[in-house]
Amino acid sequence: MIDLLGVRDGITCVVGAGGKKSLLYRLVREHPARVALTATVHTTRFPADLPVARVVDDVGNLSGLVAAADRSRSVAYACPSGKPGRHAGVDPATIRAIHDDERFVATFVKADGARMRGIKAPSEDEPVLVPGVTTVVPVLSVGSVGEALTDRIAHRPERIEAITGLVRGATVTPEALGRLLASEQGGLRGAAGADVAPVINMVDNDRREELARAAAVAALSMTTRFDRVVLCCLKRTAEPVVAVVTR
Repeated sequence: MIDLLGVRDGITCVVGAGGKKSLLYRLVREHPARVALTATVHTTRFPADLPVARVVDDVGNLSGLVAAADRSRSVAYACPSGKPGRHAGVDPATIRAIHDDERFVATFVKADGARMRGIKAPSEDEPVLVPGVTTVVPVLSVGSVGEALTDRIAHRPERIEAITGLVRGATVTPEALGRLLASEQGGLRGAAGADVAPVINMVDNDRREELARAAAVAALSMTTRFDRVVLCCLKRTAEPVVAVVTR
């Protein structure tokens, strides 16, 4: 997936809903070099089985602690949070500085939240991207197609309404997913100057693959900001890539 998404080096910010953390953990596991994992927003604690050195401390201490971490391993770092089971995000400028100072080949960043929903549209202060981000990866779940647009499946459904033209309670369509990926107020928000590599997740059967392909084709018809969409089933431990849809 690293080369399919074009995220072998630089800073990658993953945004959207329906698989961000799963994608981030897989990229860290698959990358052959020493890389970093972090977040600019609240995130769940790093999994115990993730093969990384862990650094969680106040932002002023992070640079020194990351520099002192085991240099044979990748590093996951964050700030402490008062919320149970959570880490707080790191200031984007600090992430940029740590990436440059430590000469990480790649840094992977969770750059917004979605409250465990399958689709979302960003608020005015999202996503929280790192300065000079190399690649933005918008993620959404094809499992949302066929569902009613409600708070149950969508984070900030009112913003999704504005982007897609759907009304609350209407059935989510592949075209709506395509519009979310291709919109400057959706998956492309704040991504000017960065490469964009969209992912449609939860493609776990033939019907969902058909719907995901339709969403990818719709997205590609609406923008020239990206030339491929990767269809995935990230819960698979072996090969998560189902297909790559291109122009």
